[in-house]
Amino acid sequence: MIVPTNYKNQNIVVLGLGRSGRSVAHSLCKAGAHVFAWDDQEEARKAAEKEGIPLKDIRTVEWENINHFLLSPGIPHQYPAPHPAVTQARIVNIHPISDLEVLWQSHPRARYIGITGTNGKSTTTTLIGHTLKQSGASVEVGGNLGIPVMEFRPIDEEGIYVLEVSSYQLEISPHLHFDVSVLLNITPDHLERHGGMEGYIEAKKLIYKNGTPQDTLVISLDDLPCLTIYEALKASSSINLLPISTCKTLFQGVYVKEGILYEDSQRVLDLNTLPFLQGQHNWQNIAAAYGALRSVGLDRETVLEGITSFRGLSHRQQIVAEKGNVTFINDSKGTNAEAVAKALACFKHRPIYWLLGGRPKEGGIEVLKPYFPFIENAFLFGEAASSFSLCLGKEVPHTLCENLKEATERATSLAFKEEKPQAVVLLSPACASFDQFRDFETRGEAFCQYVDELINEYNDQIVRRG
Repeated sequence: MIVPTNYKNQNIVVLGLGRSGRSVAHSLCKAGAHVFAWDDQEEARKAAEKEGIPLKDIRTVEWENINHFLLSPGIPHQYPAPHPAVTQARIVNIHPISDLEVLWQSHPRARYIGITGTNGKSTTTTLIGHTLKQSGASVEVGGNLGIPVMEFRPIDEEGIYVLEVSSYQLEISPHLHFDVSVLLNITPDHLERHGGMEGYIEAKKLIYKNGTPQDTLVISLDDLPCLTIYEALKASSSINLLPISTCKTLFQGVYVKEGILYEDSQRVLDLNTLPFLQGQHNWQNIAAAYGALRSVGLDRETVLEGITSFRGLSHRQQIVAEKGNVTFINDSKGTNAEAVAKALACFKHRPIYWLLGGRPKEGGIEVLKPYFPFIENAFLFGEAASSFSLCLGKEVPHTLCENLKEATERATSLAFKEEKPQAVVLLSPACASFDQFRDFETRGEAFCQYVDELINEYNDQIVRRG
């Protein structure tokens, strides 16, 4: 556990008591800080109280006596409207910070790699962490995925913290500094939290805000916002730039052409041979990870060993099972249309039985219409089922289901019945999970359980018939 002793005897408000909020509250208490914790949800407060975290009603805080304000990234601090506590704190010039800020303030001598972008963050972060661990480096991996950063091991200047960083976290981590920053892509997402696309882009640009001429920004050139940022930064010497692309040939940088990875025009690896990282979006993730790892000093052979031994990310195009003619794919992390498009592109040459639904996001699935001809059948569940049904119309045969369990059962039954070669039952929801599940991980785990039960039932039927 990180024990931030530089916060000893400080009065600190912690608002938001999910796992990361409870973790930072425990760390601060252990460091000797005076913690005043709160969550607007009674259930979360009860859970924190059972763990011995000191609670204080946020409405009674005397902000003039507070030194720091730790805010959960999920709580609005600006758009669409700031939480009332944020407004009160700002009156006395106290601005919210994140647990990532606490980590950096406590261990500034360690090296940091930060990864952000609309899609691909988790795969890229996990791949970088996997390769560093395999190389023997002292490394901790987390941030916006995995364990809270306060549960990291303390590591010295020879160690590396690899952090997935969301736009929300960047906005409340004013001093966070990365030796290597990765900006994968920027497409519309979470716009209500940033006041529109321009605000979202500005939030993503914070990944390199504290960069120095000794630091490196690995940046994709494959979307207009990132390309615009790159062109603007080329005129400055504020940070080293390492461009990556899956669309352009680069004389300097890392790029992928026809599935071949190149570094400074030298052929490095045939990515078509990797079974767990298929598709152009994963080529971008690999290029970014390769660039970041080379930037922290790893030799080419070590990086390639890490890439070729990586088995992919849970809930992101994860192969759950293969039975008969059917492969089951868990892409629960596909919570927006942009992410789902990448999954559909990977499997468009195979019969797809698509499971989608949940709590809809802005924009719906209209942008996925080019992939509709590749869908054998769709199975809709959750709050988005009716609106998605209207969008699919007569172009895609589809079935309305009560929940994910029913959708999985119906899709599996039809895929087995039709016996089409190399069929795929694909959970790629294009929605948040919150109508029926706590998070996308819980949704993905439920899908895996349903698949396991259905395959066991299928095996029992075969045995009985025999």
